[in-house]
Amino acid sequence: MKKENDSLDQLFEKFENQWDVQEMNSDHQVDFLNKLNNKKQPKRKNYWFVTAIAASIVLMLGVSIFYKNEKPKEFKFASKETQRTDSIFSILIDNELVKLKEKSSPENEQIINDALKQMKVFDADYQKIINELQKNGENKQIIYAMISNLQTRISFLQTVLKRIEENENLKNTTDDKTL
Repeated sequence: MKKENDSLDQLFEKFENQWDVQEMNSDHQVDFLNKLNNKKQPKRKNYWFVTAIAASIVLMLGVSIFYKNEKPKEFKFASKETQRTDSIFSILIDNELVKLKEKSSPENEQIINDALKQMKVFDADYQKIINELQKNGENKQIIYAMISNLQTRISFLQTVLKRIEENENLKNTTDDKTL
């Protein structure tokens, strides 16, 4: 350790007259604090560019949500009676689907899934009928096919609901007998 101190002492002696030993101004601390307190705000960058990008993104999201939530194109029926018939049956089918989904349980899961798959088949058939209706106009065969499809869907959903109720009743009576 002593050796290190000796070498440092020699270094200081070597540079003895070359050190900058100027004393600070007596107001130096006050000047420093004033500069610190009066610190300029950093120069603002052009944030309008960032704002414009953010506004564009918000606009695109809004437009995409609007078009995504837009209902599928309404079918143009030649007559109001056909349109009313479609509306009434659609409401009935939707009500039956709500009832079906309310019956959802682990025991009924397979039946409900199969029923929903079959409903997709009925929907695809109905779409074909509607396309034919729009292409060729209303005639008795197409109207009959449309109504038949709608009736089939309603009766199918009612049959599935009866089957689920029978399964639930059977389970309840079986549980009662085992007690």
